[in-house]
Amino acid sequence: MTNNISEEYIRREVANVEHPTINCSLVELGIVKSIDITNEKVIITMAFPFPNIPIEDYLVDNVRESIEEIDAAVEIETVVMTKKELQNFLALEKKNWKSGV
Repeated sequence: MTNNISEEYIRREVANVEHPTINCSLVELGIVKSIDITNEKVIITMAFPFPNIPIEDYLVDNVRESIEEIDAAVEIETVVMTKKELQNFLALEKKNWKSGV
């Protein structure tokens, strides 16, 4: 079903997935690092600030569900953020932390 789905469309769908404690989408935070469409499959690379973060499975599942809702096969790869990506993430986290969480 991915024949008619563009990377821009997938990016818009994934941009609706918000971080549970930071008032930003996973795209804004740089957690969704790349989106590729190959061989009838959407391949998303997600970058996390540190290895084995407690909510990694939760975030991966939310991204996977957002793609499966549009009837596309999805594969998610995970990596650790680079130093620059981590600095950007931490700045956004500090600025947009949800109060009361």
